[in-house]
Amino acid sequence: MKSRILFKILSLLLALSMLATIFSGCTKSQRIRNDGKISIVATIFPQYDFARRIAGDRADINMLLKPGMEAHSYEPSPKDIIGISKCDLFLNVGGESESWLESVLESADNPDMKIVSAMNCVDAMEEETSEGMQSREHHHAHENESDSDHHHDEEEEEEYDEHVWTSPMNAIAIVNEINRALCELDPDNAEYYCANTSEYVAELLELDNSFREIIDGSKRKMMIFGDRFPLLYFVREYGLDYYAAFPGCAAETEPSAATVAFLIDTVKREKVPVVFYIELSNHKVADAVAEAAGVKTAQFNTCHNISSDDFIAGESYLSLMQANLNVLREALN
Repeated sequence: MKSRILFKILSLLLALSMLATIFSGCTKSQRIRNDGKISIVATIFPQYDFARRIAGDRADINMLLKPGMEAHSYEPSPKDIIGISKCDLFLNVGGESESWLESVLESADNPDMKIVSAMNCVDAMEEETSEGMQSREHHHAHENESDSDHHHDEEEEEEYDEHVWTSPMNAIAIVNEINRALCELDPDNAEYYCANTSEYVAELLELDNSFREIIDGSKRKMMIFGDRFPLLYFVREYGLDYYAAFPGCAAETEPSAATVAFLIDTVKREKVPVVFYIELSNHKVADAVAEAAGVKTAQFNTCHNISSDDFIAGESYLSLMQANLNVLREALN
């Protein structure tokens, strides 16, 4: 993992050195668009969607992770680096998967840029491995490191779950922080941003209440995922139990036979009617578990990214999470 991160950083530094002349002598006033709109760059879909609900037509908003793209393999292009360096407001997750950001932001000649990192808006939780889950492989060893040094590194390193937006209450905290940054950047439009934020927060609270009503009235409190599980914040918010094939940021795509057998046995024993998979997944594991257990599968949206078709159709964090309500109701009853 560290060697891969180092390679990314070195690649980014090279790109930045090639692009440095673009920014030399370029003042902030020269970077702002002629239409006077705030420039916002978001690394992934949730923050992009939050920003467009708050800023509306008062901002130009760009999402780096394109619809349908796999988030965990994303690497910024020189164009992406330029966009980050020139923007007024930069929205990111702030976790290990975006470790490449440090060198980009250090090199950006834009002291007035505001940054909102989603993980800094909430109480981050350590990533965990549930019973039966395929253990996440760690690749922290360097060449010439002893086994004891490698073991010590693994003991010292804490890995946090980055999917903080999956709890609607966390989404509200992130939305409020984005609003605060926009109001500071553009006080002339602060009333507009605050009105949009107030309306959006009310809708998110209604979503939260709908989840609580379904879960409080359900006969079981367990979710089964034959897939990655990037929903730790969601299940902790609503007091749900879960079993899954992989942790949220796992690179593996094939679970062990023991993991599959455990999930099948759990579905049968607990009489769980639905095995979930997440969006943009091939859902092969979920299909195999469901077929063996004689139950159905369903997609549960994590909103980490969105398909191209859904993006064109105007789907949003709110609409995708609302779609989860019906499938959750079936799975818990």
